[in-house]
Amino acid sequence: MASPDHDVLAKLEPDVPHAARIWNYWMGGKDNFHADRTAADAVAEVYPEIVLMAQQSRQFLIRVVRHLAAEAGIRQFLDIGTGLPTMQNTHEVAQQVAPEARIVYVDNDPMVLVHARALLSSTTAEGVTTYVPADYHDPETIVAEASRTLDLDKPIAVMFMGVMGYEPDLDVVRSLVSRVMDATASGSHLVLWDGTDTSPSVVAGANRLAQSGGVPYILRSPEQLASCFEGLTMVAPGLVPIPLWRPDEPDAEAIDAYGAVARKP
Repeated sequence: MASPDHDVLAKLEPDVPHAARIWNYWMGGKDNFHADRTAADAVAEVYPEIVLMAQQSRQFLIRVVRHLAAEAGIRQFLDIGTGLPTMQNTHEVAQQVAPEARIVYVDNDPMVLVHARALLSSTTAEGVTTYVPADYHDPETIVAEASRTLDLDKPIAVMFMGVMGYEPDLDVVRSLVSRVMDATASGSHLVLWDGTDTSPSVVAGANRLAQSGGVPYILRSPEQLASCFEGLTMVAPGLVPIPLWRPDEPDAEAIDAYGAVARKP
């Protein structure tokens, strides 16, 4: 009988560019194949800032999780579409502040699942870190599985970090976000960022990604992203380019990616 890891590895499709592996390459990781690197390089030819965006997305995650754990008192995190582990993952940042924090990662990428065991081994003795193999298009399954680890009667930070651009219909995106948030308690937070159509070069980069065989990524306006936070209370500074969300350095500059944190009343 084949092992679970063997079954997963058989689904990797190394000749097909894959979003998680492309992003891993832009972030300087090694968990990618030639097809991923070829597509990633094609995007960077017309939009070299994509590498900076990848790096800044991780810095945004670090600042957000640190804020939620240290200042908002959040002890539960649901990271949906987590991607391949790199440095300073959600559970590591949260558990540095609150060792008892509980984190559930959600992804349906086979390579991400292969790396899950190594990621889980770095959790604290007091905390809990686990994985749910699921697609973000199935929020009911995500919530049901996450409830095995998280207490839905207490605040949860729900995170969609740069993943909703892979869903072409904004109404579907809004529905997916609201269906997860509807299952959470008052005091929960939504964290969401995505690439935006705020420069001609980033639009050219998105077009090049699709031409290279990668899954098309839909760039949206900041106003469209803001609609995903309807009914929630924005945490200052609101929806801004991700380097400008409570930056650690005063000279941070805007990029074509906007994100925000908002609290459920």
